[in-house]
Amino acid sequence: MRGGIVQASLAYVIWGLFPLYFRLLHGVVALEVLAHRVVWSLVFLLGVLTVRRQWAWLGPALRNRRVLGLFLASSVLIATNWYVYIWAIGHGRVVDASLGYFITPLVNVLTGALVLKERLRPVQWLAVATAALGVAWLTWAQGTPPWIALVLAASFSTYGLLRKTATLGALEGLTLETLLLGPVALAGLGWAITQGQATFPGATLDLQGLLLLTGPLTAVPLLLFAGGARRIPLSLLGMLQYIGPTIQLALGVWLFHEPFAGARAQGFAIIWAACALFSAELWWRSRRTP
Repeated sequence: MRGGIVQASLAYVIWGLFPLYFRLLHGVVALEVLAHRVVWSLVFLLGVLTVRRQWAWLGPALRNRRVLGLFLASSVLIATNWYVYIWAIGHGRVVDASLGYFITPLVNVLTGALVLKERLRPVQWLAVATAALGVAWLTWAQGTPPWIALVLAASFSTYGLLRKTATLGALEGLTLETLLLGPVALAGLGWAITQGQATFPGATLDLQGLLLLTGPLTAVPLLLFAGGARRIPLSLLGMLQYIGPTIQLALGVWLFHEPFAGARAQGFAIIWAACALFSAELWWRSRRTP
């Protein structure tokens, strides 16, 4: 269990520090960063599978239309999530991105109730309603909905729902998703190079190296998370998941000096209260359940 806590915590810390890394790619448009992230993730994952000789799953998965359909949908969702996140970091919206991952667990609960017909407990309903109140407050105060946070939360929650019903593990599932996205990413990079719009060919070696490292940087925390999630209770995992957005928020406010005061801070406080309710209820139930 101690090893699981370390693995899951390390995964969330890496995800929380992502803004530092993607800010180094500020000269590259978000769509090109996304394409590199897909391509080099695929290369890294194929290397891992080759070392582990873990190929038996691929043939049956490619022949199964239902599996392919599910992972085609999940690949579109994760690509959308990655793109919006990269765009937000590049445009100085780290705080908004952190909000998306604060509310994601609550959106997961709501998705389970609406789609899987899971019964929510009263405190869970209260947490969801409190988060909705916080989003409504931010919408009223800012004049527009916090669309970055909502897109990130909705895409990741729906992605999680599809992956929950899939038969492949974390490593195999991400490999299949990048296999499906890879041709599109390669075609986009090829077109950008022929049109002279790609950054990579004329970039410095440092920048090229940073783009190459987006592959392992994507896969490693996911594998750490998968390993940790198998070893620790859901209640503990539910509380650890706030490490990532907390780090992102701290970076956005204290390092990147994004505005965070007044009505905006009040909206976040309401949503934090919802997260606290959610975590406290998970912890309380874990203490009562043998």
